[in-house]
Amino acid sequence: MNGEIILTVTDLHLVFHDHDTPEIAVDDFDLTLEEGEIVGIVGESGSGKSLSALAIAGLLNRKSLKKSGRIIFDGVDLLTCDRKTLRGYQGDEISIIFQEPMTSLNPVKRIGWQVEESLRIHHPEIDKETRKKKAISMLEKVGLHDPETVYKLYPHELSGGMRQRVMIAAAMIGEPKILIADEPTTALDVTVQAQIVELLKTFNRDYGTSIIFISHDLSLVSQLCQRVMVMYQGNVVETGTAEEVFSEPRQAYTRRLIAAIPKIRL
Repeated sequence: MNGEIILTVTDLHLVFHDHDTPEIAVDDFDLTLEEGEIVGIVGESGSGKSLSALAIAGLLNRKSLKKSGRIIFDGVDLLTCDRKTLRGYQGDEISIIFQEPMTSLNPVKRIGWQVEESLRIHHPEIDKETRKKKAISMLEKVGLHDPETVYKLYPHELSGGMRQRVMIAAAMIGEPKILIADEPTTALDVTVQAQIVELLKTFNRDYGTSIIFISHDLSLVSQLCQRVMVMYQGNVVETGTAEEVFSEPRQAYTRRLIAAIPKIRL
């Protein structure tokens, strides 16, 4: 990739202070993300990959968590800017989808209302009818059949795979520059996982959206990502192109991760 760098994370340090002894969760995490690039962050549970992503999205607000370093987007340090500035980016320029949509979707609001939320917040100049058209169009783009009907339904009336597609629609309706996908396929069966990966590829290709893909599934990462970062105990222990990391891993930990899956096809 030789695109413009749109995100730079330098020396990100996250420390929890809710025990007698401070616990370092992420230690000196660095990341550069280019326009249109897909970067995978892999590692076992507790490695710090999701916390790093949440910090980039501005979603770590616990008083017991001390943050330091720099997260530069659009010339602004998202780690130190005021809440109003940060909210201006959240859900518009930088969007995130999570592992379990039922914990993210509002059970008492219809799908259409939730998909339109980003437009209501960040683009109040868009009228109600135009918002609806955009929402239905996006529901169709994520592969939901009969999007006009889905628009009127509630989350519990959809399958897990359909709900995840709704989450992607809600995240992409504002055409963000960066999409953070935090374990978006873990709760889905293998067939639906493959469909979600193809959907992310499509948005990357059609919109030029840069993607940070968080996963412990190295097979999916190898199919989707151009560059891979491997985390272990809060540290990035290896980084490189997908081909380099999966074909010629340098670190013993990376080799153990790869050996733990049946087969990876690049």
